[in-house]
Amino acid sequence: MAFDLIIFDCDGVLVDSEVISCQAHADVLSASGYPITAAQVFDRFLGRSAKQARLEVEAELGRSLPDDFTERLRERLFSAFEADLQAVIGITQALDAIDLPVCVASSGSHERMRVSLGATRLYDRFAPNIFSSSQVANGKPAPDLFLFAAAQMKAAPSACIVVEDSVAGITGAAAAGMTVLGFHGGSHCGPDHAATLQAAGATATFGDMRHLPALIAQFGQKQAPIAGFSKA
Repeated sequence: MAFDLIIFDCDGVLVDSEVISCQAHADVLSASGYPITAAQVFDRFLGRSAKQARLEVEAELGRSLPDDFTERLRERLFSAFEADLQAVIGITQALDAIDLPVCVASSGSHERMRVSLGATRLYDRFAPNIFSSSQVANGKPAPDLFLFAAAQMKAAPSACIVVEDSVAGITGAAAAGMTVLGFHGGSHCGPDHAATLQAAGATATFGDMRHLPALIAQFGQKQAPIAGFSKA
């Protein structure tokens, strides 16, 4: 199989943001009358859009969150990004070694990606090929965003590899008919995260972003599995 496009998720794949993001969401939700821990945010909302999470919370509360909720969350999150956010270890080396078109397909807003990718000096490596769930009817775990990204990049879904770290993302990419690699090397990933991604439908999982170019080549050339990778 020859691949024409690599589609990257953003949070937890390009930038090591999930711990920061989950804590920010937990703090602001708790202050808004919905007590929740960062671990609970991770379990329930990882890989999904802030809009989806807000609708679910408001349905449980039976009321709307405060009018300034989104603004307070944005301020808390972006401040933390600018202070502490780092690129995923090895992503720069991986991008340098990948000789295929790349793009981003994220549940995050374009504004959020401008901040997170900008803070880690990755924005210019992908712009303008950066796509958000705000551009489609249904976010992850639906396949809409991945199909939209492939169409914008003029690539057939079957010729796309997706790099994801969440169950929602794995599910959506698999439903789009794409080869999906589950990345479990972010600081938010526990020892069972690889198995979780495999169970969700990941074609293979890996924990070191520097190995991504070889893994792409492996699947593109139908070679035997490479030591250190786990193939579903």
